[in-house]
Amino acid sequence: MRIAKNGLWGAIALTLVASLPVWAQRAKPNALPKGSFGSNVELVGYTDVNGHIPFKMSIQQVNGRWYMYSASLYDRGWSVIDVTNPADPTVLNWIPGPPNTFTVQVDIADGKMITALERSQFGGDTDHSKPWDDGVLIWSLADPVHPALLGQYKTGGLGTHRDGYYGGRYVHLAAAMNGYAGNIYVIIDINDPAHPVEVSRWALPDQKLPDPNALNTAFPHGAGLHGPPVVIDNLAYLPYGKKFVILDISDVKNPKEVSEITFDPPYDLGLAVHTVLPFPRRKIVETNSEPFGGCDTQSPSQVSLIDVANPAKPHILSFLPAPVTPPDAPYKDFCAKGGSFGSHNVNMLFHNPFVDDADNILYLTYFSAGLRIYDISDAHQPREIGYYIPPDPLRKGNGIPGDRKPVSTAADVLVDKRGYIYLSDSTQGISILRYTGPKPGPSLPLH
Repeated sequence: MRIAKNGLWGAIALTLVASLPVWAQRAKPNALPKGSFGSNVELVGYTDVNGHIPFKMSIQQVNGRWYMYSASLYDRGWSVIDVTNPADPTVLNWIPGPPNTFTVQVDIADGKMITALERSQFGGDTDHSKPWDDGVLIWSLADPVHPALLGQYKTGGLGTHRDGYYGGRYVHLAAAMNGYAGNIYVIIDINDPAHPVEVSRWALPDQKLPDPNALNTAFPHGAGLHGPPVVIDNLAYLPYGKKFVILDISDVKNPKEVSEITFDPPYDLGLAVHTVLPFPRRKIVETNSEPFGGCDTQSPSQVSLIDVANPAKPHILSFLPAPVTPPDAPYKDFCAKGGSFGSHNVNMLFHNPFVDDADNILYLTYFSAGLRIYDISDAHQPREIGYYIPPDPLRKGNGIPGDRKPVSTAADVLVDKRGYIYLSDSTQGISILRYTGPKPGPSLPLH
């Protein structure tokens, strides 16, 4: 028997079968820890990432081993974690990033890792009077434990937020370029990764500032493209703050708008469209918001499914139900719990062959309401089928400012092809879970 030694999780026993190598074993479930709540999930493992509070994640399998790459929220850099045996995740490497710079985003394809750089908003060594780094770093993953830097594309301005890399020569950026109000869509060519170049850019007409050299107004938050731009064939699906936008990029040097749906108004949110997730086989797209301030916002989160069979005329099919407080919770609702409450990220890295790309189930983080799991096999009637709310941290960390109560905050979710769910918590570490409920039904055709 091996005992985990990670904070409040130190009492969790991780039972291993001695006669088999760990990578050949089926991970053993654990009882949910005290202070957590769950339905149709079991806990498999946990890591505090050696104190590097995690945010966005990606994953790959190399020579039979599974490697996770975790971008840090409050420190500057990225962790490499061996999750071959998810009951016993092991941090293998810490890659330091540039000072005074957010390094919170990561994507992987074709043996390369793309990491975003942007002006730091908080945490670590943040100093708004000092310089920061910007753009994207391009890494080789030929050695999966020790990524090698190949090159950097510098945007100038505030840098980039959540970028998409789907293999090949193009990277699709959400970039806070100078001369604009909010992030815009920028395509770069990394065919020569040591000398990446801009191919094209696209912005809403009202984003241009009178001074083309003026610092972007997106800091610390601003309307515009949150990202990542998700590219399917010749279409780019953009979560554009107040809007869901579809572009035709068949001519990569000249993106053209196909359609858009405005969510704000009527929603009054920080980012009414924070994320878009296309399910191309079904010709539907999920969108969701990120409400700044949670319960203090004027509108609840929006999580919707949209019919895009005709990209020129998308229309909303349904809205997913909001989380309900567990019956045995010590708070009457999630607003009374404290912390941030609202939708955030989904399992969406479908271009990654090691990520589960099922189109009848949706995994969504909901900040203080934890991980929510939905059956979306009937796009007209989505329903919740499971959830997991981690225990609150025992004490404040460097990610809990001021007098804010320490409350667990589910930030990102990734599900691998083995069915293991990785849930990053921006106040503590990464929980590794498995869904145990009934399988969603087969995806129902819309047309």
